[in-house]
Amino acid sequence: MTGGAGFIGASLVRALEAAGDTVTVLDDGRAAGIAFLRGTAADLVPGDLGLLAERGELSRLLAGSDAVVHLAARTGVPASIVDPEADWRDNVVASLALLDLARRNGVQRFVFASSNAAVGAAEGPISEHTVPRPTSPYGAAKLAMEGYLSAFAASYGMSTVAIRFANVYGPYALHKRSVTASFLLAGLQGRALTVYGDGRQARDLVHVDDLVGLIRASLDAPAQRVAGQIFQGGSGVRTSIGELARMVVDVLGGDVPVVHEPARAGDVAGAACDVSLAGELVGYRPQVPLRDGLSSVATWFREALEDPQLAPLAER
Repeated sequence: MTGGAGFIGASLVRALEAAGDTVTVLDDGRAAGIAFLRGTAADLVPGDLGLLAERGELSRLLAGSDAVVHLAARTGVPASIVDPEADWRDNVVASLALLDLARRNGVQRFVFASSNAAVGAAEGPISEHTVPRPTSPYGAAKLAMEGYLSAFAASYGMSTVAIRFANVYGPYALHKRSVTASFLLAGLQGRALTVYGDGRQARDLVHVDDLVGLIRASLDAPAQRVAGQIFQGGSGVRTSIGELARMVVDVLGGDVPVVHEPARAGDVAGAACDVSLAGELVGYRPQVPLRDGLSSVATWFREALEDPQLAPLAER
């Protein structure tokens, strides 16, 4: 697994180990260090994916593996706009090198973390049949890899799966600046929640446990059922930012201020995901209601902010 020491990876490692799997994690620690893997048995290999690919050191790690879950990426739309070439190197060149090495080493199952940024500002609900029109280099890179995954399934018989992650929230997100993590962290630190614009823009908010369930189902499903597929990794529910802010205030105790700032350029209205294909092919059914999820994640954030090893991650 690449990126396994980060937010989603930390939950996936634990779920795989609980199921009896042995996990090797490749992570450069740039996002969150290795603190989130505390208490796991994962074999942690530090290093940059691109550099390891260039040096020919990835074959050793892939030997004997049953599957690859590729979570590592240069994240963020703004960063990709500032430096599209760096985004291409990290999110396409290094990812393609890993995919091809997996093929050469006989690894048949490859699950890739894509994004709804590959689709762009489409009207919802977003499905696998929505025509992709990425609006950022980050989205274009994710779309390029979706194309390569489809090609490797057709050309080489690999069971490749791309999962377009929606707006994921959950534990181990202390370092993230996604809207849910930002709201929870601000409220717990006594700061106001900042809503840009009128708050009617929306997101599909999916708990990491649900997304982990989809990743595991994609790993375990019969090869012919998932090869070359794209799945929408969301909740199927559209939640406005204003509604999310009110829910977070309620979960945290009701005395957290909310302030409005001018709308940000490029902010999209947002849409829900159509998760029916994943339901049909691998039995995906999101289970965590948003309010319940926010409550449990708020508890985790509170405890993490009191943990001397984890608290510094909030300042990243």
